[in-house]
Amino acid sequence: MFTRAIAAAAGLLVASASANSKRGLVFTPNSTSPDDAYIWTAPPTDLTWYYNYKPLPSQIYSNVSQSDFEFVPMLWGAPSDINDKSFYNTIKTLIDERGINVTHILTFNEPDGPGQYGGSDIDPGVAAQVWVNNIVPLQEDYKALRVGLPACTGAPAGMEWTKKFLEACSGLISEDEKTKNCTFDFVPIHWYGNFEGLASHMGEYSATFPNKSMWVTEYNLANANLQETQAFYITSAEYLDRLDFVERYSLFGAFRSDVSNVGPNAAMLNRDGELTDIGAWYLGRQSTGVDPNSGKGGKDSGAVRVPTPRLVILLLVSLLGLVNYA
Repeated sequence: MFTRAIAAAAGLLVASASANSKRGLVFTPNSTSPDDAYIWTAPPTDLTWYYNYKPLPSQIYSNVSQSDFEFVPMLWGAPSDINDKSFYNTIKTLIDERGINVTHILTFNEPDGPGQYGGSDIDPGVAAQVWVNNIVPLQEDYKALRVGLPACTGAPAGMEWTKKFLEACSGLISEDEKTKNCTFDFVPIHWYGNFEGLASHMGEYSATFPNKSMWVTEYNLANANLQETQAFYITSAEYLDRLDFVERYSLFGAFRSDVSNVGPNAAMLNRDGELTDIGAWYLGRQSTGVDPNSGKGGKDSGAVRVPTPRLVILLLVSLLGLVNYA
């Protein structure tokens, strides 16, 4: 019964998610199976944009137009030389010489987090100087270019880092006792936890930056059982789709389950590179019934469990629009 409820809810979500302009790809290629990258652009797909943590587009998507699958460059971390303007020069080359229509920029990936967990680990003052050297001149040269605030971790320290960064950035560009602020167009956030936590985290940033749109550029429920993970995906996707201030989002899970660092059930591919239910739903397709832990002779993990009644109730009322976490 509960499994059928999850499947029915997923069907409703898929039916309403066609041509979803919000939905994108966090590109994390598996070097041992590079052909997996083609899965995300093969029709039918709801994905319209991607980023790869780098300033240059991925060669594997060179046959896909920018208008069909938009590449969003990222200034991931700070260069060894704080005065380095390589990112600025790279984006100018993409636009002026290669003719790529770059419309959005992402900056500093989890600068409040340590390197061993994927963070760029940058002092707010250093990040501010790098921003002034690279982002500010891009904003001056390309007025239509939209820039994202640095994407901090979901920890409380993230907001503290952001405030220190903005203060330092303002101090660098203010002159003659006239205060100026570094500007940005949208607020990217990351979250790895349950749905209630995601909604609360989004609410905190929305309240702090009320006039800015939001991108959820990394999110998932890590290391949970399959039913809980699927219910989180369905509930969160429906939530993100219906909130006007959420401009884009990208689920962190575009890899095989045996190389997943958020648990196998959060992966969009099984061990053989087949789309799991979550992977198929994210692309706007129907369920596949593929167990994330299957493939390569792997045994059934036993991860499919009957969800709790509370979880199913939360899922269904959310899809019916009876609960508003905003």
